Amino acid sequence: MRNVSWKKPIRILRPTKPDIFTPAFYFWNRAPEKRVKILMNSETEPAANTLDYSVVKSYWKKADSSIMGPYMMEGFGFPASAGRFRFRAESGIVQQLIHKAKVDTTGAVLDLGSGVGYWAEFFALKFNKVIAVEASTPLYETMAQRCSSYDNFTAIHDDVLSFQPEGRFSLIFLGGLLMYLNEKDVVALLRKLQAFLAPGGIILCRESTVRNGTVTRDGDYQAVYRSVPTYLSLFNRCDLTGVKTCLNVPYILMQMGCEIVKKWKANVPGNLQMVSVVGHLAYWGLRLGNPWVTRIPSLMGIDFPELTNHFFLLCSGSQPHSSDKASPANL
Repeated sequence: MRNVSWKKPIRILRPTKPDIFTPAFYFWNRAPEKRVKILMNSETEPAANTLDYSVVKSYWKKADSSIMGPYMMEGFGFPASAGRFRFRAESGIVQQLIHKAKVDTTGAVLDLGSGVGYWAEFFALKFNKVIAVEASTPLYETMAQRCSSYDNFTAIHDDVLSFQPEGRFSLIFLGGLLMYLNEKDVVALLRKLQAFLAPGGIILCRESTVRNGTVTRDGDYQAVYRSVPTYLSLFNRCDLTGVKTCLNVPYILMQMGCEIVKKWKANVPGNLQMVSVVGHLAYWGLRLGNPWVTRIPSLMGIDFPELTNHFFLLCSGSQPHSSDKASPANL
């Protein structure tokens, strides 16, 4: 077990196993190494630059090319519409951010790590030009096919770190990219991208986050989950200011479902799991219970779900920072 500090635990586990219907059940039934991560204080961070890029690339070479794959929503029994629901709700947030930032839609968009192309298509409908870059072959092929009918769209099959942009962009979009980069590469990439911003242009990031410090996930699927203060510190190092930080409520809603089903699968025998039924019930229960259902954990003092997600609207120079909970009407 690496880089673990036992100072100032923020939560104490009870000596007896809680009942399945109590909030503490969620924490008790995670693997021991996962419990340690919950107990770490905000000063405890794994060593930087621990991702093995060969493992990251190997995972995405085999990724499912539906929207559920890049959204990490496979295997939870959700209906096929769940991914489209989340994208539709998130695109409402992005539309609000673009409008409030007065981004020039007559300009160009650079979409780095474009995935299966839902965001590229969204931007192609609103901007004069879109360049989308994706390294994963199955995701690139799906993205290129999805957006092939748009004359203002260009698909590029390349690694985002080695790709060299040309021209200036009103919007540079990083939709879940920084979590797959080591800290030094996050800083290097953001510094490089600034030179390609048009006057008044912005960088818009959407990243999975944790509440404190940094958590690095290893194994076959590797990622770095950083807290909002950690990201803001990185942005400041690049002379980028978080003009606006928005909690991604659609992500929170779906992540609650993922973690509920994951716990169900971990504690119920396989022949009794009925994942498809449980996944559908969790999905529709959360949707019907929104927005109050997302507020219950904080009211009860529970850090649930374990992962959160934020949009970061950034530009060069020093501007005031503000934060908000983004919850568009179509949720």
